[in-house]
Amino acid sequence: MSNNGIRTWEGPSAPERLNLLRQAKTIAIVGASDKPSRASYFVASYLKSSTKYRLFFVNPVVKEILGQPTYASLAELPESPDIVDVFRKHDDLPGVLEEAVAADAKTLWLQLGSWHEAVARSAQEAGLNVVMDRCVKIEHARFHGGLHLAGFNTGVISSKRQI
Repeated sequence: MSNNGIRTWEGPSAPERLNLLRQAKTIAIVGASDKPSRASYFVASYLKSSTKYRLFFVNPVVKEILGQPTYASLAELPESPDIVDVFRKHDDLPGVLEEAVAADAKTLWLQLGSWHEAVARSAQEAGLNVVMDRCVKIEHARFHGGLHLAGFNTGVISSKRQI
Protein backbone atom coordinates (compact mmCIF):
# COMPACT_ATOMS: atom_id res chain seq x y z
CA MET A 1 0.00 0.00 0.00
CA SER A 2 1.02 3.55 -0.48
CA ASN A 3 0.50 6.57 1.74
CA ASN A 4 1.65 4.79 4.92
CA GLY A 5 -1.03 2.13 4.59
CA ILE A 6 -3.90 4.57 4.12
CA ARG A 7 -6.18 3.67 1.25
CA THR A 8 -7.08 6.70 -0.85
CA TRP A 9 -8.14 5.06 -4.12
CA GLU A 10 -11.85 4.38 -4.52
CA GLY A 11 -12.98 1.50 -6.65
CA PRO A 12 -16.21 0.93 -8.52
CA SER A 13 -19.49 0.74 -6.61
CA ALA A 14 -21.44 -2.52 -6.29
CA PRO A 15 -23.69 -1.66 -9.29
CA GLU A 16 -20.59 -0.80 -11.33
CA ARG A 17 -18.93 -4.12 -10.38
CA LEU A 18 -22.12 -5.96 -11.33
CA ASN A 19 -22.06 -4.19 -14.68
CA LEU A 20 -18.42 -5.22 -15.26
CA LEU A 21 -19.35 -8.85 -14.57
CA ARG A 22 -22.44 -8.64 -16.79
CA GLN A 23 -20.55 -7.16 -19.73
CA ALA A 24 -17.63 -9.60 -19.52
CA LYS A 25 -17.51 -12.69 -21.69
CA THR A 26 -13.91 -13.74 -20.99
CA ILE A 27 -11.85 -13.93 -17.80
CA ALA A 28 -8.12 -14.64 -17.65
CA ILE A 29 -6.96 -15.90 -14.26
CA VAL A 30 -3.33 -14.87 -13.81
CA GLY A 31 -1.63 -17.03 -11.20
CA ALA A 32 -4.15 -19.84 -11.65
CA SER A 33 -3.15 -22.99 -9.78
CA ASP A 34 -3.85 -26.69 -10.27
CA LYS A 35 -3.77 -27.21 -6.50
CA PRO A 36 -7.30 -27.57 -5.03
CA SER A 37 -6.17 -25.90 -1.78
CA ARG A 38 -5.42 -22.60 -3.54
CA ALA A 39 -7.97 -19.78 -3.79
CA SER A 40 -7.35 -19.41 -7.53
CA TYR A 41 -8.35 -23.06 -8.08
CA PHE A 42 -11.53 -22.59 -6.04
CA VAL A 43 -12.45 -19.46 -8.01
CA ALA A 44 -11.66 -21.17 -11.32
CA SER A 45 -13.78 -24.19 -10.36
CA TYR A 46 -16.72 -21.97 -9.45
CA LEU A 47 -16.47 -19.85 -12.61
CA LYS A 48 -16.16 -22.94 -14.82
CA SER A 49 -19.15 -24.74 -13.27
CA SER A 50 -21.47 -21.81 -12.47
CA THR A 51 -20.98 -19.20 -15.20
CA LYS A 52 -20.84 -18.88 -18.98
CA TYR A 53 -17.51 -17.03 -19.05
CA ARG A 54 -14.79 -18.29 -21.37
CA LEU A 55 -11.88 -18.86 -19.01
CA PHE A 56 -8.16 -18.66 -19.68
CA PHE A 57 -5.70 -19.89 -17.07
CA VAL A 58 -2.33 -18.14 -17.00
CA ASN A 59 0.49 -20.07 -15.34
CA PRO A 60 3.90 -20.58 -16.99
CA VAL A 61 4.66 -23.75 -14.99
CA VAL A 62 1.46 -25.82 -15.12
CA LYS A 63 0.31 -27.44 -18.40
CA GLU A 64 -3.39 -27.88 -17.57
CA ILE A 65 -5.98 -26.73 -15.01
CA LEU A 66 -9.49 -28.20 -14.75
CA GLY A 67 -9.01 -29.99 -18.07
CA GLN A 68 -8.05 -26.82 -19.94
CA PRO A 69 -4.61 -25.89 -21.28
CA THR A 70 -2.81 -23.05 -19.56
CA TYR A 71 -1.00 -20.10 -21.10
CA ALA A 72 2.42 -18.87 -20.03
CA SER A 73 1.38 -15.20 -20.26
CA LEU A 74 -1.49 -12.94 -21.25
CA ALA A 75 0.28 -12.33 -24.57
CA GLU A 76 -0.37 -15.97 -25.53
CA LEU A 77 -4.15 -15.81 -25.12
CA PRO A 78 -6.18 -16.41 -28.29
CA GLU A 79 -8.26 -13.27 -27.61
CA SER A 80 -8.24 -10.17 -25.42
CA PRO A 81 -9.70 -10.87 -21.97
CA ASP A 82 -12.50 -8.73 -20.63
CA ILE A 83 -11.33 -9.29 -17.05
CA VAL A 84 -7.82 -10.12 -15.86
CA ASP A 85 -8.33 -11.69 -12.43
CA VAL A 86 -4.98 -11.54 -10.61
CA PHE A 87 -3.68 -13.99 -8.01
CA ARG A 88 -0.08 -12.77 -7.79
CA LYS A 89 2.06 -11.20 -5.09
CA HIS A 90 2.18 -7.44 -4.65
CA ASP A 91 5.57 -6.92 -6.33
CA ASP A 92 4.37 -8.75 -9.48
CA LEU A 93 1.37 -6.47 -10.03
CA PRO A 94 3.10 -3.75 -12.13
CA GLY A 95 4.27 -6.45 -14.57
CA VAL A 96 0.80 -8.00 -14.72
CA LEU A 97 -0.62 -4.56 -15.48
CA GLU A 98 1.84 -4.14 -18.37
CA GLU A 99 0.74 -7.53 -19.77
CA ALA A 100 -2.95 -6.65 -19.31
CA VAL A 101 -2.54 -3.36 -21.19
CA ALA A 102 -0.61 -5.09 -23.99
CA ALA A 103 -3.31 -7.79 -24.19
CA ASP A 104 -5.99 -5.08 -24.56
CA ALA A 105 -7.84 -6.18 -21.42
CA LYS A 106 -10.81 -4.12 -20.23
CA THR A 107 -10.66 -4.70 -16.46
CA LEU A 108 -7.85 -5.43 -14.01
CA TRP A 109 -9.33 -7.27 -11.01
CA LEU A 110 -7.07 -7.79 -7.99
CA GLN A 111 -8.21 -10.50 -5.60
CA LEU A 112 -8.94 -10.28 -1.88
CA GLY A 113 -5.99 -8.90 0.04
CA SER A 114 -4.42 -7.38 -3.08
CA TRP A 115 -4.16 -3.59 -3.08
CA HIS A 116 -1.74 -1.49 -5.15
CA GLU A 117 -2.75 2.14 -5.62
CA ALA A 118 0.03 2.99 -8.11
CA VAL A 119 -1.02 0.05 -10.29
CA ALA A 120 -4.68 1.11 -10.01
CA ARG A 121 -3.90 4.66 -11.11
CA SER A 122 -1.70 3.47 -13.99
CA ALA A 123 -4.37 1.00 -15.10
CA GLN A 124 -7.04 3.72 -15.11
CA GLU A 125 -4.73 6.06 -17.04
CA ALA A 126 -4.34 3.26 -19.61
CA GLY A 127 -8.14 3.01 -19.91
CA LEU A 128 -8.78 -0.07 -17.79
CA ASN A 129 -11.44 -0.50 -15.15
CA VAL A 130 -9.92 -1.52 -11.82
CA VAL A 131 -11.29 -3.58 -8.93
CA MET A 132 -9.05 -4.28 -5.94
CA ASP A 133 -9.34 -6.41 -2.81
CA ARG A 134 -12.47 -8.22 -4.04
CA CYS A 135 -13.10 -11.78 -5.16
CA VAL A 136 -14.75 -12.39 -8.55
CA LYS A 137 -16.41 -15.55 -7.22
CA ILE A 138 -17.85 -13.85 -4.13
CA GLU A 139 -19.01 -10.84 -6.14
CA HIS A 140 -20.65 -13.02 -8.81
CA ALA A 141 -22.43 -15.21 -6.27
CA ARG A 142 -23.49 -12.23 -4.14
CA PHE A 143 -25.10 -10.52 -7.12
CA HIS A 144 -27.06 -13.66 -7.95
CA GLY A 145 -28.70 -14.43 -4.62
CA GLY A 146 -26.24 -17.09 -3.50
CA LEU A 147 -24.36 -15.04 -0.94
CA HIS A 148 -25.14 -12.59 1.79
CA LEU A 149 -23.36 -9.23 1.59
CA ALA A 150 -20.70 -10.60 3.94
CA GLY A 151 -19.90 -13.37 1.44
CA PHE A 152 -21.59 -16.32 3.12
CA ASN A 153 -24.10 -18.69 1.59
CA THR A 154 -27.57 -17.66 2.74
CA GLY A 155 -29.30 -20.86 1.67
CA VAL A 156 -31.77 -18.76 -0.31
CA ILE A 157 -32.95 -20.31 -3.54
CA SER A 158 -33.69 -17.60 -6.05
CA SER A 159 -35.30 -17.44 -9.45
CA LYS A 160 -33.08 -14.52 -10.41
CA ARG A 161 -31.65 -14.82 -13.88
CA GLN A 162 -27.96 -15.64 -14.13
CA ILE A 163 -25.64 -13.23 -15.92
